[in-house]
Amino acid sequence: MKSQNVRECQTKAKKIVVKVGTSTLTRDGKPRAQKFGKLAESISRLLEADREVVLVSSGAVAMGSQTLGWSGPGKSIPEKQAAAAIGQIELVEVYRRRFAKFNKHVGQVLLTRSGLEDRERFLNARHTLQTLLRLGTIPIVNENDTVATEEIRFGDNDNLSSAIVNLVGADLLVILTDVDGLYERRPVPGQKKSKLISLVEHVTPEIEAAAKGSASAFAQGGMITKLEAAKSAARSGAATVLCNGRSDDILERIVAGDEVGTLFLPGPKMSSRKHWLAFTASTHGTLVIDSGAATALRTTGSSLLPKGVLSVEGQFGIGEPIVCTSQNGEEIARGLPAYGADEIRRIKGCPTGEITGVLGYSNGDEIIHRDDLVTLDH
Repeated sequence: MKSQNVRECQTKAKKIVVKVGTSTLTRDGKPRAQKFGKLAESISRLLEADREVVLVSSGAVAMGSQTLGWSGPGKSIPEKQAAAAIGQIELVEVYRRRFAKFNKHVGQVLLTRSGLEDRERFLNARHTLQTLLRLGTIPIVNENDTVATEEIRFGDNDNLSSAIVNLVGADLLVILTDVDGLYERRPVPGQKKSKLISLVEHVTPEIEAAAKGSASAFAQGGMITKLEAAKSAARSGAATVLCNGRSDDILERIVAGDEVGTLFLPGPKMSSRKHWLAFTASTHGTLVIDSGAATALRTTGSSLLPKGVLSVEGQFGIGEPIVCTSQNGEEIARGLPAYGADEIRRIKGCPTGEITGVLGYSNGDEIIHRDDLVTLDH
């Protein structure tokens, strides 16, 4: 991509996910009223310019903790959930009042990872968000902290925001944080700033090494989670801009194509269904495959045939997401099988022509058809 056109992905974006962090919205748990107002004004302008915006907002736990008189987000999961229950009401009410000044409505959408791991619930959430967008409403998305546990929570709204990119088919993810972007080295107070990385074509190990930690007591994610979000968004064909959310008119500058923050370029677009399968779906079992099958899946985009399956682990039914691994445990692919675990145990290693003879019926030659399979790069 030529340098003069590198920011076109910002100007051409019609559907945008904006993620704003706790440290941008609050100070010691208290809401920054001016920031809420400016954010509402900027997003309202984007809508008037025929763009659609989903807002993924942190801040509920911090605001609820402040209301409870705590200096931190609570020491236990139940305490954090209690703070979230109180703060979520306050957070959405602040947004409702700010957007009402621009004659805009907001809708609250609370999600958990388990809610999106199920394909039917994933599609239901998509339909809800798409309807809110069609009605000109700003969906305000947050993790449902009041019911989420460590096993099902996204863990931070950076990862949630990238899931939303795939959910709604967004063109651009904007992550508003308290730094200007990704630096070659983490900025340290009192020391000279390192160089800001303006453009990232691919997230390399060197780029990941530049990302360390999080400075806020209330914040969940650090720079590493933002890189993970950018990589996930890229696989959905979306660009990501990581920038300072406290800057004036930052969203307007981004869609104008200004060189602000760090731009992560989009990658080849993976279908929404395959993106869900690779990064959101919960798997129910494992197929251990031989080296020939692994090579075929990775290099030729083949389907997985019974002959390439060595063993079956776990219990799963037809169409339930499973993992394909090598004999040494390396994850090769994920897919939706045409046969259940018990059936695959009976036909593993067989030529396709023997499936009907072994089972008495056939759901097709493939254990996993290539349209229901996604390979995972490492």
